[in-house]
Amino acid sequence: MIETEVKIKIEDVKIIKEKIEQLGAKLIKDCYLEENILYDFPDNKLRNNRQALRLRHENKKSFLTFKGPPLKSRRFKIREEYETEVKNVKQTQKILKALGLIPSFSYNKNRSLYKKKNLKICVDETPIGNFLELEGKRAEIVGFAKTLGFAKTEFIKLDYIQLMNKKKGEGLI
Repeated sequence: MIETEVKIKIEDVKIIKEKIEQLGAKLIKDCYLEENILYDFPDNKLRNNRQALRLRHENKKSFLTFKGPPLKSRRFKIREEYETEVKNVKQTQKILKALGLIPSFSYNKNRSLYKKKNLKICVDETPIGNFLELEGKRAEIVGFAKTLGFAKTEFIKLDYIQLMNKKKGEGLI
């Protein structure tokens, strides 16, 4: 599957959630904790190839996700993504370890998930600030963002790891 998404920095979570609902998006899950652990080989082979392998826990479910390197795009983060639900997290961690993978980065966020037709809308509260994440077709992303009052120039292609490392480099976390 090809994932197309953008992030937009937001200030007031409550106001943006109200606007999202006023635009007819349906709340799927409200403010749940996501715990994310990225795995890599000791030589950082995945990171160096701009790939990611993530084990995510949310509520009582866990998911293993592989993300390929970003494809060329000026405004959107576009990459191949494969995801599957994991029933036994401990065994999955043992498999990853047996393959030579080690935890390389972890972060948590509180997420609220909305849907409007095929557009996935997430409001994320992270240690580095609040973000709106829009995933879907380019035209849907641009149209919804514009209706919320955001311009394409406000689109962020970076993932949370890149954003957190950037903040850390600036001495802000």
